[in-house]
Amino acid sequence: MTDLLIKPAKLKGNIHITPSKSMAHRAVIAACLAVGESVIDNIELSDDIIATIDGMTAFGAKIQIEDAAGRKRLLIQGVKADAKHSDRVIDANESGSTLRFLIPIATLFAGETRFVGRGKLGSRPLDPFEEIFNAQGLKFEASATEQLDLTVEGLLRAGRYEMAGNISSQFITGLLYTLPLLAGESVIQITTELESIGYIELTLDVLKYFGIGIIFNKAERQFIIPGQQVYQARNYTVEGDYSQAAFFLSAGALGNDVTVTGLQADSKQGDRGITTILEQLNAVVTTTDREVFARAESEGLSSGELTVIDGAQVPDIIPISALVACLSQGRTEIVNLSRLRIKESDRLEATKKELRKLGAKIEVVGDTLQIEGVPSLTGEAIVWSHKDHRMAMMLAIASTVVEQDIIIKDAEYVSKSYPTFWQEFESLGGQVSEWHLGE
Repeated sequence: MTDLLIKPAKLKGNIHITPSKSMAHRAVIAACLAVGESVIDNIELSDDIIATIDGMTAFGAKIQIEDAAGRKRLLIQGVKADAKHSDRVIDANESGSTLRFLIPIATLFAGETRFVGRGKLGSRPLDPFEEIFNAQGLKFEASATEQLDLTVEGLLRAGRYEMAGNISSQFITGLLYTLPLLAGESVIQITTELESIGYIELTLDVLKYFGIGIIFNKAERQFIIPGQQVYQARNYTVEGDYSQAAFFLSAGALGNDVTVTGLQADSKQGDRGITTILEQLNAVVTTTDREVFARAESEGLSSGELTVIDGAQVPDIIPISALVACLSQGRTEIVNLSRLRIKESDRLEATKKELRKLGAKIEVVGDTLQIEGVPSLTGEAIVWSHKDHRMAMMLAIASTVVEQDIIIKDAEYVSKSYPTFWQEFESLGGQVSEWHLGE
């Protein structure tokens, strides 16, 4: 357990943002299912990406890791989906993406696959897969404890699949990777409004790059997936991560002089929506070919009489968006946040609880955050990451605008997605030191 004491200090400088975790997951899996060797450049070995690398290795892919310009490069020799291997155990750690992407992929390989994990992963829903597996007579046996322990076995059949659109897009992505390799055509029909569509579009983009053709009829909420397709080996460079850039762009809107480089202006990442949210709160976001930065207007951040932010498509950037709203004049409502309750923490309650410790006026009403802006946050509090990487990073940015020191408990959980976060925070001027009870 690492607890950090952070003194109020403004951040200043340029930061070359870490590679996109969402895109890295998808590229690694596609390359591992491809015929031949692929090279994936610009990889950050976060806990989640390591889990996916280890998982695909368990299926028989060969992955060599090299140093490359301060990041990592992966040389990947793909594995045939019908390869014969013995039973395997995959440690998904706390990665929902690893677990939900690889469950259907496991059915492509002979033998049982046992998934284990830690943290809250065992309590995150798997119902859509359980229903599919049970309907097709496949093994889907989960322990009754909170600790993840799931065994699956059997081959999915091509056909028609129906899924609600308000579940995690990770379920849909897992099927989109698997169904093209089956013998016949499949259809995925989404039965309700499709949330987190940006993540689905990322999946489709990566699949297309690796030679997989899927027809997506957005109006009908339907995916048509021809069978007997073959993944093609490709070289791929992972672009910068808007989910992580959201913290530093928000820092800029809150008065820090931070510029983010390494982002793609036309990125399909859904969390590029942070730029729209900041603009809703009266920040000016400037994007060029090489850099992105946000600054408050001269009159300061403002949500006016009432600003409504829809969080359905961008659940991962809601905690940091809530922080900015707390320091914006006027009232803000962030709506459609039900899925925040089943992340690494209950992010709705966690966001409210920790920001209130700092003097924010914020309430949870149903699946909505209701926020009344305040001129400043006080600090002088012990706050908790809830063992959630995005909560830890949000609280780090909060430390730059509080009046007094804060202590963040369990600050090490940033390693789940951004292992170099604290080093980069300090490089911009963040004042961080370890704290021990009694000091």
